[in-house]
Amino acid sequence: MARPSGIRSCLATATVLALSGLSIALASPAAAATGSYLRLAHLSPDTPEVDVYVVSAADPQDNIVLEGVGYGSLSEYQAVEGGTYTISMRPAGADQSTPPVIATTLTTEEGSAYTVAGVGLFNDLGLTVLSDDLTLPPAGQSRVRVIQASASQPELDIRVDGGPILGEAVPFATTTDYETVDPGEWTLRVDGGTGLAATLSLSVDPGTVYSVLILDESEGGLTLVTRVDAASSGSGGTVPTGSVETGAGGTATADSGTALAILAGAAGVMLVLAGALRRRAAAA
Repeated sequence: MARPSGIRSCLATATVLALSGLSIALASPAAAATGSYLRLAHLSPDTPEVDVYVVSAADPQDNIVLEGVGYGSLSEYQAVEGGTYTISMRPAGADQSTPPVIATTLTTEEGSAYTVAGVGLFNDLGLTVLSDDLTLPPAGQSRVRVIQASASQPELDIRVDGGPILGEAVPFATTTDYETVDPGEWTLRVDGGTGLAATLSLSVDPGTVYSVLILDESEGGLTLVTRVDAASSGSGGTVPTGSVETGAGGTATADSGTALAILAGAAGVMLVLAGALRRRAAAA
């Protein structure tokens, strides 16, 4: 016996709407690797831990707070809307109403990435904005830059044993340019004003962009911290560290929950209509 055409039509319509809504929800995270990106760094070796505040000038309720940030810390990128932001640092644990130790403003542009760093020694502390280039390297290669955050060495020459020179006479609280390099296990040779300051091990992977921080150790000497700025996604795009990778294996987002809600709602509608079909068929 033929099923009632009206309910069959409703079921088909519900299916189409559910799939359309699902495709929209699943497409939304594709924007996760676009926009502007901002991260914070503490590069002052004698400054205690601080709380960092990022507040939108357009909407003061739109803010980011990082607590207990210490020397050598480099946060993950935070996706932000284009606009003007105030970045300020207060002693760790201080109330938000406490006057900041230092503050600056930054106007972000679409498609750009920034690192805002507290630099210098405590008595001459300041904030500087570093422009980050998240462009991926050519296939099979890596991109690396060095952030010179050693106050004990006013200038450093930085090179790879058997490889490229990454920077010469690099002043404290500045960065080298990004260099395209071969991936692998490196020995980084760091020379200060009095000769060899340190040899440091470094490992870089293909398809990845790195910032390498050279820091003072508390007992003397230098140490190295490597941070991934960006890596290729499963779909071949750029994924800044801290954002959601939509190509393969990214962290679930609110849009993922939306997709699940649409699926659940669609399933509920279909179950109701299917039940109605069975009742109508039995009555016939």
